[in-house]
Amino acid sequence: MLRRVVRGLVTVGVAACLVGVLPAAAFAHVTVNPGTATQGGYAALTFRVPTESDDASTTKVEVQFPTDSTLASLSVKPHAGWSYEITKKKLTTPVEAHGAQISEVIDKITWTAADPQSAIKPGEYDEFSVSAGPLPAADQLVFKTLQHYSNGEVVRWIQEPTAGTDEPERPAPVLRLVAEADAAAAGTAQAAVAVDSAPTTQSDAGSRWAVGLSVASLVIGLVCATIAVRSRRTR
Repeated sequence: MLRRVVRGLVTVGVAACLVGVLPAAAFAHVTVNPGTATQGGYAALTFRVPTESDDASTTKVEVQFPTDSTLASLSVKPHAGWSYEITKKKLTTPVEAHGAQISEVIDKITWTAADPQSAIKPGEYDEFSVSAGPLPAADQLVFKTLQHYSNGEVVRWIQEPTAGTDEPERPAPVLRLVAEADAAAAGTAQAAVAVDSAPTTQSDAGSRWAVGLSVASLVIGLVCATIAVRSRRTR
């Protein structure tokens, strides 16, 4: 009986660990953070790049910037152990931003590891940041990305997600854009939810604690019952 109880607890523990680990592995693709920003504003954007290969390191990352949605200003945050190169593209029709005519925009930024020690090794991730703006009055910005590995493999994160469908196998990083009024309303709503949910959170914590005590009591009771039965048999 005791062995069965222990075996059951171990099974539950392993299952809980798998539930926590599997979703993380399933979503190990290149992303841009934060995932949402405000139209017309500036944002610090960070591209998170995990190495999914078991036997190769990430040595180069190419991020394509959407030229149909002009970003008049963009600066790159230096990254130790990595160099970067900015490629620009001339516009067929210049656009106006900050009272000036813009005739060329950022087409691509390429980050390259200086040496094998700086590369992103298996099981690791790294982040590359830029500051960009003003963000256009669009619903989203898609940053198609190429990830180069030390063994010559190139993973193309270029598939654009479509609303109402499953996520593609190699999705491109997407930055959602919301209007300033919508962003302000969302911030107010989140603040209200945070205040309203504080007592509920404490109550939930108390409930979980009570359930934990009940389970612990049940296990202890089963163990004691088993010991008592065995003691009677040996008399």
